[in-house]
Amino acid sequence: MTELSTMKDGVANQAEASDRVLQILAEAGRLFASKGFEGTSMRDIALACGISKSLLYHHFSNKDEIYARVAVGSTLELYLFVRDRIPDGPPSQKIRAFMVATAEYFRRYRWAWIASTTAFWNDPDRHRHKERLTRRDRFENFLRGLIQEAIDAGEIRKVDVPMTGRLILSSLNWMHRWYNPNKSATPEQIADIFFDMIFNGLRSGELVELPGAEPPKAGRRKSR
Repeated sequence: MTELSTMKDGVANQAEASDRVLQILAEAGRLFASKGFEGTSMRDIALACGISKSLLYHHFSNKDEIYARVAVGSTLELYLFVRDRIPDGPPSQKIRAFMVATAEYFRRYRWAWIASTTAFWNDPDRHRHKERLTRRDRFENFLRGLIQEAIDAGEIRKVDVPMTGRLILSSLNWMHRWYNPNKSATPEQIADIFFDMIFNGLRSGELVELPGAEPPKAGRRKSR
């Protein structure tokens, strides 16, 4: 076998191994999300992937390692995924891109997202929890920086930056609770609608009287 053939085989084997690892993480994320950590076994993961347990152990030493990659690794991958999709341009459009990219990650890696969200509150491992908090804070601070840019550019009014960031992230983070993949709207389209609502508001251009609202009180007349 020539050196070139050996190199090609090596690259092919690496690609195959990488695809296998992604498959294992995707299936494990689905099982962790539906059955929980304790309810999922290495045998379950192997069966879901259509591979032997020995091949599964070739890639991962134990279930805890897989869980850590799904629950902790996804927070880092989310940050990198979104960061790389923020274009140059007006700050407000960067916020929109942030929201749409976050929704795209959710669509692509839905089960890992759900498993990671569940693990965020339920994982007893303190080290992993601290690591996730650190990565979550970096993700939130990235968004807050975009919001501050939009304020400094005069594109949005002066608002509470952390509170605005929480509003945006809350609209996206809870999508897994109600999103139906069988509906026509994609997560990206939903994120775009959320952006329009947040950025442009719900109120129409004309002042309207809200149902049940009391009319403004007239000023008191001065006594003569």
